[in-house]
Amino acid sequence: MRQGREANELREVKITRGYTEMTPGSVLIEMGRTRVLCTVSLDDNVPAWMRDSGQGWVTAEYSMLPGAGTERISRSSINGGRTKEIQRLIGRSLRAAVDMDAMGPVTARIDCDVLQADGGTRTASVTGAWIALADAFDAWVTEGKMKTNPIVTNIAAISVGVVDGEPMLDLEYTEDVSADVDANVVMTGEGKIIEVQGTAEGEPFDRASLDVMLDYAAAGIAELVAMQNGSRA
Repeated sequence: MRQGREANELREVKITRGYTEMTPGSVLIEMGRTRVLCTVSLDDNVPAWMRDSGQGWVTAEYSMLPGAGTERISRSSINGGRTKEIQRLIGRSLRAAVDMDAMGPVTARIDCDVLQADGGTRTASVTGAWIALADAFDAWVTEGKMKTNPIVTNIAAISVGVVDGEPMLDLEYTEDVSADVDANVVMTGEGKIIEVQGTAEGEPFDRASLDVMLDYAAAGIAELVAMQNGSRA
């Protein structure tokens, strides 16, 4: 058994809204020792290929600060393939939360900056960014720049895996690097799946293990959605 937690138990989660003042939406999300700052900027324009569509757009950027890990991360490596893959995950996950027609010709730019990394940075980014995005839309509605908040559902994400033959939820770094299976799951507030990323790091895994991991993920995401809503109540 892992130290201090049951196999299906989340790490301690802390959500701080309005962490910075210069963007309409900002959240510091902490999951165990992982800390991610999520900010959202809104612009009243859209990419050229979307002009005249009347729809909005949601896009994301992700980075790990040089001092986020135990060894310094070179700034020159920040925009590598892994970073781009995570950015795309965050963007397409959050687009599932939004009615693009109701959003109107507005671009929401999400920035997720990892201040400290101890596993699950991409999933924490998705969960925290949803709150920052909803807050940013609320701010524009209050200012009269947007008629209604176009958010249609919650979006949250969590990591799962198999460590020493046991399915586990919300892997810390030490568990992640030794995992037999490493997976990330993104779901809506209604428990519908947006994305499952899963890889066998060693031996292939069976359907029974996948089912347990998805059950753990669904329960963990339900807890995170309740925390998202509670933070905005």
